Amino acid sequence: IEDDEMTRIFKISTVLLSIIAFAHGEGRCDAVNTYTCPTCGGLEVSDCLQCDGYFNTDTKHRICYDRKLFGKHEEKDHEFHYPHLWSDVIGAFIWFMVAGIATACGVGGGGIYVPLGIILLRFASKPASGLSQASIFGASLGGFILNIRNQHPDMKIRDTIGSRDEVGKIVPYERNKSRAEIKTSEEEYLAKNGSEESYQRQFYTRPLIDFDMALFLAPMEMAGAVLGVIIQALVPNWLFLSLAVLVLAVTSLKTYQKFISSYKKDRENQQATILAEEEEDKLGEKSIGEKSVEDEMRIPEVATEAVEDDELKLSMRRKLLAEDARQYPTEKLFYLVILWVGLAVITFLKGGKGVESLVGITCKSPWFAIFITFQFLWTFGFAAVFGMKLLKRHELKVSCHYPLHQNDVMWDAGKLRFYASFTFAAGVVAGLIGIGGGMVLGPLMLVLGIHPRVSSATTATMIVMTSSSVAIMFVTSGLVPWKYALFFFCICFCGAIVGKKYIDAYVRRTGMASILIGILATIIALATVGCCVILLINLGKDDWCFDSFKEFCVVKDKTDSLECLSR
Repeated sequence: IEDDEMTRIFKISTVLLSIIAFAHGEGRCDAVNTYTCPTCGGLEVSDCLQCDGYFNTDTKHRICYDRKLFGKHEEKDHEFHYPHLWSDVIGAFIWFMVAGIATACGVGGGGIYVPLGIILLRFASKPASGLSQASIFGASLGGFILNIRNQHPDMKIRDTIGSRDEVGKIVPYERNKSRAEIKTSEEEYLAKNGSEESYQRQFYTRPLIDFDMALFLAPMEMAGAVLGVIIQALVPNWLFLSLAVLVLAVTSLKTYQKFISSYKKDRENQQATILAEEEEDKLGEKSIGEKSVEDEMRIPEVATEAVEDDELKLSMRRKLLAEDARQYPTEKLFYLVILWVGLAVITFLKGGKGVESLVGITCKSPWFAIFITFQFLWTFGFAAVFGMKLLKRHELKVSCHYPLHQNDVMWDAGKLRFYASFTFAAGVVAGLIGIGGGMVLGPLMLVLGIHPRVSSATTATMIVMTSSSVAIMFVTSGLVPWKYALFFFCICFCGAIVGKKYIDAYVRRTGMASILIGILATIIALATVGCCVILLINLGKDDWCFDSFKEFCVVKDKTDSLECLSR
């Protein structure tokens, strides 16, 4: 983000903090924002999330009610059954469509699910955030099932040393060559066996998902999500939506700028390929030494350097290529499962609002803070271990002249720190405003040059880990009806499977990977507008009252429950 953008963000943040300070000293919001809770004879609460079993807010009648999936209208019983049949049906169709498009772009779609959950499904802000996480989990899981079977866009990686650019990455063998020239080059490569008679040359590839990157970044995003959920419990709804608008607006701008540059590059590549094919039909028409228009429009050659090779480096290079070529690296998948299970166990041991701890502690117990610390130690420790492994493996690749792709990351200590900190921030945003983190992390990867398809697949894998963890916290706390969570999980799972399949096929056929970036920018922009509209509508209904922060720890007295039951 540029300096002028950072200045604008700082000014906006200052204004928001000033409003918070004003609202904290202003008492009139307490009188406006009160709702009747059906439990205990009709208690008055400032937030329906304080009303057990009736977490949804009816601002018209100023009451809290229990939400039913496909609920039908029943006269005289509006506190319990609201007419949501058509809202749920239309919502299911929209969720299905959004899941396919968002998953293909490597995001969960939470920036769309949250505002639509509030406007269309009429959930309160925080329950809509929880439903969004369940939806993201379904969509990202469907995308993961498809992504794990797909291969890297470069499906013909060679074990030869090739030509290198100034940073040590392989210069594509196909650059500025016609199809006939590429075919001849591939045949010559396969025809030349190594010095070992038993070795037969082959082309290598990689999975579409960068598992090494996912093992390093996923725990950082999950750690951020833990912090985001903690912060969300404190902030009022208006601030929650304001932060969402701020983050999504900046992200949309940066993503659209990346789309413009990527689209131009894709068009240039397409034009170069077409011209190269046309030249095949013009053999003999151009005299020696004559420079044609087609030559002028070809992609300029990059500076290359000659690199010496030896048998030891060649052997190590082939070993690394063979390891990376495994489509299903079982040990890496196992480590991801261990990461998820470990965090889930700690979360259930800790407990929280509406969730009884497995060891019987409350948020006032010292052990509550200790378990929160364990959550961060587990995720940060996991990231540290696999970050060091990632760095050492990259150094080994560089030493043996591994054919690093033009879109691969050149890892070093600085890159590790930058990616880790930014991913942690993406996780905080994910837990705070109910998105999967891909709307923040995806654009970052694209700006840093990672291939759009690899970026979307790797980000989607990380979103599976993050969204599933956060969704479990929301559902078990009762903030989201489990039937809604399960239904929209299934809808988004199916939508992701269908939509991503067709969008990926189009990108492979046309080579226009920039289309994914354009769709992503549009999704984020629509989400920004949606959150802004909801913020203004909600503030208008509440007579423009800006309530202050919530209490972090509220433990209900058992005597209060007994008195309530005896009424």
